[in-house]
Amino acid sequence: MLIAAAYIVLYLFIAEWLIKIVGRIFGLYTTVEERQCKVYVLFGKVLGVIDEPGLHILPFKLGAPAFVVNLLGKCYTLDLRMDQEYLRSQAVNSEEGAPMGIGIWYEMWISDPVAFLFKNTDPRGSLRANVSSSAVRCLSNMPLAEMLETRHKMSQAVRGEVSAKSQEWGYRTGSVYIRKVHFRDLGMIRQIEEKVVNRLRQVTSAIRQAGANQVSVITSSAEREAAVEFARAAAIRPATLRRVLAEVATVPEVNQALFDILETQRLLASNAQLNLLPASGKSGVLTALLAANGPGQAG
Repeated sequence: MLIAAAYIVLYLFIAEWLIKIVGRIFGLYTTVEERQCKVYVLFGKVLGVIDEPGLHILPFKLGAPAFVVNLLGKCYTLDLRMDQEYLRSQAVNSEEGAPMGIGIWYEMWISDPVAFLFKNTDPRGSLRANVSSSAVRCLSNMPLAEMLETRHKMSQAVRGEVSAKSQEWGYRTGSVYIRKVHFRDLGMIRQIEEKVVNRLRQVTSAIRQAGANQVSVITSSAEREAAVEFARAAAIRPATLRRVLAEVATVPEVNQALFDILETQRLLASNAQLNLLPASGKSGVLTALLAANGPGQAG
């Protein structure tokens, strides 16, 4: 029983495969994926266009020619998904005569499959050429400043120029955006770089000089205020000392101690030689002095 079941499953797989092949050859059915379109042509005549996803029975869609369309005719499978393309460095001259390069990004998708197949042999290339020529027509002789700043306005101008013509070929243009505007002349680029570098140096020097001037102003102001304060302190110093000494003189002990300390500080600061005499009787003063001078001078 297991062997018989295996043979049955194998036969069913082979039968399914054969039925699919026969069905496709004789146009019994077809399957359409998401965002896909199939165009059936027989003897130069379009029999039908199927763009709804799912399983379709061709005799119900195309009639009796469906049985021979895959044998004698042709089936075109088209991708209806949105596509994108980017054109780099399209040559455009500004109003001042500067050679500029424009980078254009645009979207497109197939809107009319029959027109896409039979009205133009290369609709994608024609659309690319149309976008390039539209950019040259719309963006040439624009002021350089406007060309560098108003990209949204430039994008709308190019899209309005392209859309009407592309629909005739079965293509519909979506968003068109100017992504890059650049200089194409290397000599002009070097000159602009030199001007920018020189300008940056001038600005840096101006900022540095302004900072130095500000520091000088702050320093001079601080020195002036310090000089004023020192002069004020020198002016009030005698009066302050007089008032303090007058307060100290009211206490004799403190007054005597203060003057002793001041006298001692003055003597220590003078670096003078001191001869210290004993505090004993006066009779021995001369003998001590002679002994201090040495034996050679005793006579």
